[in-house]
Amino acid sequence: MRLLQIDSSALGANSVSRQLTERITAQWRATHPGTVVEHLDLAVNAPSHLSLDSLGFRMGPSAEGLTDVQRKENAISEALVSQFLAADVIVVGAPMYNFSVPSQLKAWIDRVAQAGRTFTYTENGPKGLAGGKTVIVASTRGGVYSSNPALAGLDHQESYLTTVFGFIGITDIRFVRAEGVAMGEAAKVQALNSADLAIKAHTAVAANQAEATLTA
Repeated sequence: MRLLQIDSSALGANSVSRQLTERITAQWRATHPGTVVEHLDLAVNAPSHLSLDSLGFRMGPSAEGLTDVQRKENAISEALVSQFLAADVIVVGAPMYNFSVPSQLKAWIDRVAQAGRTFTYTENGPKGLAGGKTVIVASTRGGVYSSNPALAGLDHQESYLTTVFGFIGITDIRFVRAEGVAMGEAAKVQALNSADLAIKAHTAVAANQAEATLTA
């Protein structure tokens, strides 16, 4: 089994989402000691945002005649989408930045959401090609959105991730949420304690499902 841990927070050691991805990965490895873990730190090594040189994915005859810059960008996209497709479990650290996800995480998503690789269009509409994976998202927010109707409409973080992973065929998407981490130390401790309970629950359920898939 292969697990890909993705971090996107720019806060380094002060990041709550990074604390949670580490805990999720550690808990997963505790139940599956043979799991191979690969780490992608998007705050350190993020792909560039889409441009005319990086837009789209080119392989085979369509890769002929590319400029040096286009070949370089194409290689980056190929490496990222291949790494993603090779993983059985993806742990994503996704803090809320201005009601959405960090731009470096969006840049990664733009590279792996590739027509012909992770989704395709059919006569019946789009079809995801990356199914059978488990995604566990470490979702962190300074405020409380999930239980506050007045703020729920501002959440373009979890809703976006659910949409984009679902679009490429992933239906097993789990959220480990820590809310209110900027609302005082007591609220932060409570949020982390709740997240720890969610980690144990989600990794146990997801682990059983992944194991059943691999042995089917």
